Amino acid sequence: MKKLRVGILFGGRSGEHEVSLLSAASVLNAIDKDKYEVVPIGITKEGRWLTAGEAQNLLQGKSTGAGDPEATPGAAVLASGEAVVVPPEPKQAGGSMVPFQTEAPLARRAADRAINVDLIFPVLHGTFGEDGTIQGLLELADIPYVGAGVLGSAAGMDKDIMKSLFRSAGLPIVKHVTVLRGDWEAEPKKAEKLVEKNLKYPVFVKPANLGSSVGISKAHNRKELGPAIYEAVKFDRKIVIEEGVGGKKKKAREIECSVLGNDRPQASVPGEIVPGKEFYDYTAKYLDEGSELVIPAKLSKSQTKKVQELAIRAFQAVDCSGLARVDFLMDPKTRKIYVNEINTMPGFTAISMYPKLWAASGVSYPDLIERLINLGLERHAEKKKNQYSR
Repeated sequence: MKKLRVGILFGGRSGEHEVSLLSAASVLNAIDKDKYEVVPIGITKEGRWLTAGEAQNLLQGKSTGAGDPEATPGAAVLASGEAVVVPPEPKQAGGSMVPFQTEAPLARRAADRAINVDLIFPVLHGTFGEDGTIQGLLELADIPYVGAGVLGSAAGMDKDIMKSLFRSAGLPIVKHVTVLRGDWEAEPKKAEKLVEKNLKYPVFVKPANLGSSVGISKAHNRKELGPAIYEAVKFDRKIVIEEGVGGKKKKAREIECSVLGNDRPQASVPGEIVPGKEFYDYTAKYLDEGSELVIPAKLSKSQTKKVQELAIRAFQAVDCSGLARVDFLMDPKTRKIYVNEINTMPGFTAISMYPKLWAASGVSYPDLIERLINLGLERHAEKKKNQYSR
């Protein structure tokens, strides 16, 4: 039986480039090589698409953490792969993306360098990968791919739009305000007053379109609010500022739940993160060992059921498909559960919650990858039923 050719797409231009390399290495290490022929496809931080013949190249070297790109698996592919430009052109026979050479002659096609794959697994996090841009390219090229479509990816990436959809779906969310970078730069005092009029300190200041807690700060007062916003606006034109849950003595509990499926999604057992730092920031996620993952989370049966129900509703609210991790905050006093955000392409590193939660739910890492691939094929087949002209 012919193996399915799966392109693992990794790297990218976002601030989560190194995290993507770690995730891709984990996926490549776990994927069933007897069932799938793997084609690694790297994207440099500058946006150059690179290909390499052997997936094993991606696994060379030892990783010392997401903050050290030179020691991150994937460097060999990004350094030595052939540069290609991939136009959004569907191949008539299906099943490949046809790049063309960037060297002279510029317009010359290079069919021998086509990325012949049956499906793309975009292990890309953050901007230019998790936000609908890559998904749009793959839709135009008519290539099946793992994960949410253009709408689900874009809505899940933008925390402001995401929260609007959550609110419309009747999901419990924390109080928040949105500030545009232009408004902040023009009238910072007015923006500060807007925050203080609507929210109580402490507040969390976040770029609307970024993940892995990049650019996020906690502000306990006005003195800390300005620097926090200055940090966030480096990463996006839109800033979401959320009211903190919990008090000084007791912090909010951070609960996470993995979702898997298309039109009939399922939720995993919930897990809990006990951060080693004041909150689960980028360093705590990928570099520190101090944070503790509790799987399953210590919740009552009714709380567990509530989290799973809310996770599925959040998944559906943004029209997600394939996979997502939904993050929650639980008030330590009232025990009220808030939907914090959804991640449509959560991390696949060795310490990532998404695969760990499914493992605790009875789905092994290799089986999870296989199910995600099948869900991507299923979604593509469903879309092929659409009629685009009379």
